[in-house]
Amino acid sequence: MKTSRRGVLRAAAALGAGALAGGWMRRALAQAAPSQTQSQIRMVNGAAAAGLDFVLRNGALGRKYQVETLPGGLGVMDFDGDGWPDLFCTNGASVPELTKSGPDYWNRLYRNNRDGTFSDVTAKAGLQGEGYGMGVAVGDCNNDGHEDLFVVGVHGNHLYRNNGNGTFTDVTREAGLLGPGSLGRPVWSVAACWIDYDNDGRLDLFVSNYCDWAPGTDPICGGLEAQARAYCHPDKYHAEPMQLYHNNGDGTFTEITRKEGLPDLLGKGMGLAMADFAGDGHPGIFVANDNARNLLLRNRGKGFEEVGLEAGVAFNGDGRNISGMGADFGDIDGDGRFDIVMTGLKNETYEVFLNQGKGEFEDGSAATGLLSLSRLWNGWGCGLVDLDNDGWLDLFVAGGGLDTGDAQPNRVFRNQSGRFVDVSAQVGAEFARPALHRGAVFADFDRDGRIDAAVTALNAPIELWWNRSARENPARHWLQLRLMGRRSNRSAIGAEVRCRAGGRGQVRTVSSSVGYASSSDLTVHFGLGEATRAAVEVRWPSGTMQTLGEVAADQRLNLTEPAA
Repeated sequence: MKTSRRGVLRAAAALGAGALAGGWMRRALAQAAPSQTQSQIRMVNGAAAAGLDFVLRNGALGRKYQVETLPGGLGVMDFDGDGWPDLFCTNGASVPELTKSGPDYWNRLYRNNRDGTFSDVTAKAGLQGEGYGMGVAVGDCNNDGHEDLFVVGVHGNHLYRNNGNGTFTDVTREAGLLGPGSLGRPVWSVAACWIDYDNDGRLDLFVSNYCDWAPGTDPICGGLEAQARAYCHPDKYHAEPMQLYHNNGDGTFTEITRKEGLPDLLGKGMGLAMADFAGDGHPGIFVANDNARNLLLRNRGKGFEEVGLEAGVAFNGDGRNISGMGADFGDIDGDGRFDIVMTGLKNETYEVFLNQGKGEFEDGSAATGLLSLSRLWNGWGCGLVDLDNDGWLDLFVAGGGLDTGDAQPNRVFRNQSGRFVDVSAQVGAEFARPALHRGAVFADFDRDGRIDAAVTALNAPIELWWNRSARENPARHWLQLRLMGRRSNRSAIGAEVRCRAGGRGQVRTVSSSVGYASSSDLTVHFGLGEATRAAVEVRWPSGTMQTLGEVAADQRLNLTEPAA
């Protein structure tokens, strides 16, 4: 019944939403009526000038190995603890050997020099890596105050412990994370998510696996002649289960996939997003699957239960699978609940699931305007971020198809009171440059109060989009909070922060898992519009509630969890 209703609403929106009498659609459209204000979002690519010389290499030589289409995850982390976001880039390898045959295939770590430039510190840090990298998860998994890295890839994942002196140690074996675990065969992992699912103060690990690919086993697709070959549809490959690892608190992890019933959760897992979408104090996970039904893992405090079908997020509004790539949780319509956005390929449209409360969702692609706006565009990495500091979460999407003939520019959809408007043409002349973009991460890299973006592209230089959006006329204020747990995990992942300013409420989850195979900054950012003060409340993962009262705008606060 729920899927049918979503399909009716979707069709009605295509014919004219005004014809729909009553119901949530009419209310949503009334709230989402766009203003005539021209977008003030402006972004400038400053990667080269900032010293970011990373090129994402997929090792493609014409054979069309399936792994070549998917690399490109990024990670934002403050690895040296100076309060400025640094940048980690995963990289591919030669195929079919899956080896980093030279420095061109190294992963890269760039230190933020705090002056608008970055320095490559990969060799010193010991993060060149090995194998064919895909995604990255950032979090302090041993609660020592230093952010660690979990890098996932094709037939090999790696946990790098931050030593606190600018170097990292590969502790995969001693942590119990070496090998395929319960699956018993090599695994192609695309993304990972740090989450304290049992609220014991330690970060557990969820891994999103893709398909059962092996070197040299790709079928020939597109044609027998070399020039006619194409990358195969995901249906040519079998899906893989997701995996869950429990943090034992002694530097080791135990796979508890079977204990939590996850082996049956087959999917071609891509983007991961995390939030307390049910509002019950327990964070859950959304998994965007590539041409398979999406998964929604509800956390009831004793493990996960897959509820995608019941919640209304397993399929799009037409009841179909799409090529789910990136995903993010965020309050799109301003009702204080976490909605879901998911990117896909052109002609499929992106998907919006609006949270109706109690863990149930309605298809909101038409109501938010994204149904028609996204039809022409491929989407990979994405993020719900307030780019113009007006208090509404905009949508940034890394654009690009599968192969060289389908490059596309990135997109920015401005949120006007719950309805998106494509303002990409106004963002800046450079923004129209097409590429095969993949991962995207978000952070205030220059700490000027505006959220910037970094984006990878296959066999092309990295892009660093400095946010140069107007801060005046009208005023655009902001507030940032960096949380540190005590009883909760040190990274405070899973904490929920609410802010009230200018008569409006906003909510954010502390999470690094954003978009496609990437990890964004753990710093919480609120755009405040014209408000100069804001009231802030934090619900820590431990359950502790902390109220700050009103604080002044345009500052970054470091907040430590109360002892009790």
